[in-house]
Amino acid sequence: MANIGLKSALLKGETRMWCGQLLRNKNVMPSQQLHTKLYCSTSSVRAAAFHTSSCQSAASSRTKTPNRFGFMFDIDGVFVRGKEVFSHSAEALHLLLDEKGKFKIPTVFVTNAGNTLRSRKAEQLSERLGIKIHQEQMVMSHSPLKMFQQFHNKTVLVSGQGPVREIARNLGFQKVVTIDNFRKSYPLLDMVDHNRRGHDEADEYEEFFPEIEAVILFGEPIRWETNLQLVLDLLMTNGKPDHCPTTVPSQHIPILACNMDMVWMAEACMPRFGHGCFLFCLEHLFKKLSGKDLKYTALIGKPSPITYHHAEYCLNEHAKSINIEKTISHLYCVGDNPDTDIYGANLYNRYLQNKSKARHAEVSTIGKRSKMMLGAPAHVESGNMVHEINEEELLDSAESCESILVNTGVYSADTTKLAYGTGVSSHVDFAIDEDLRQPNYRVTNVLEAVQLVLAKEGLAS
Repeated sequence: MANIGLKSALLKGETRMWCGQLLRNKNVMPSQQLHTKLYCSTSSVRAAAFHTSSCQSAASSRTKTPNRFGFMFDIDGVFVRGKEVFSHSAEALHLLLDEKGKFKIPTVFVTNAGNTLRSRKAEQLSERLGIKIHQEQMVMSHSPLKMFQQFHNKTVLVSGQGPVREIARNLGFQKVVTIDNFRKSYPLLDMVDHNRRGHDEADEYEEFFPEIEAVILFGEPIRWETNLQLVLDLLMTNGKPDHCPTTVPSQHIPILACNMDMVWMAEACMPRFGHGCFLFCLEHLFKKLSGKDLKYTALIGKPSPITYHHAEYCLNEHAKSINIEKTISHLYCVGDNPDTDIYGANLYNRYLQNKSKARHAEVSTIGKRSKMMLGAPAHVESGNMVHEINEEELLDSAESCESILVNTGVYSADTTKLAYGTGVSSHVDFAIDEDLRQPNYRVTNVLEAVQLVLAKEGLAS
């Protein structure tokens, strides 16, 4: 009965109602719980939490086929630290190249950076490591947004720094408004900086400023006070900042946030603020001013499962480009942050393991529409999502996703150093699960990580 009810609910788009009921129903199979936990609104349901010991033992005992594995690398804290390039970084990547200097092992770079174009990020990494890396190998925190086609023709406000308008357009968004557009159109809204109060002349948006239909947060902005104030104005007025509301809207306009990292590691001896800190401020200000919880339409970037789905798609595309026709079955994720890189990889592995169990139990007849709910807004019916999201990018073929933690970034094995608290860099919408923070392997640096995987796969030189 539970199987039929779940299928019916998903097909009708009644996901939000079913979330709480399903999580409390111990008779429902784990695979169904995982589908629901991953696909429901991230603010109303905490991320999935299952034990991984059985998955890890299965992964370690299996016989692997050469060239059916691939790497997903973080960048900051793995290959570089601020402007410093680790001495072992180039050597690690050279192990993945052929005699012509081209990749022979499928490889993508999955970063929570979101304030630049992936083409520029690929150029920068290529220059720093001395190895040609193509933009198709880059997965930015905002990359999965190109699958959210239901928002591409809406008027969206974008927040962040760098070429945010160009980033949005490259992702498919057609009607883009920046914070500067907004601020100049309504110069009386941005009042914290006394030197900027009302000094800007209104631009061409003054008279015909469009109604904002959604907000997209790419990454931490430069002037936090300006972005916090103006985004809150839009949330409190449902995208109409020139109309003072009489009541707090029952449902604010959609908000999609990329990069949940609370901290990241640069040259300083301690981690630095990430976009997660900005989101923390926004959430608490909204709660304080409205009395309601801020509800994200989507949280994208590590550790969100949709990011790993997209990265897996990119990894298989890279495999095809280097003449590997078989789909990738084993993923190795290398990162420095237990709360994003490791948590996300382990969470995705749980999804893959439970998906496999569901397939063998013949309950995968829930079908494509439930898969379409991956990262989808809870208020959009799954039937609509079938037509709105690029289905090709949601196909997953992997059997496992193993996590490898390096000691060169946020995480440090040095017990004499101050350790940030458990879960400090994870978003509030992802439950603190200590099991998910534990890597399959701990190594000193990325070179050891690559050597470890190649040895496991029987390709050690």
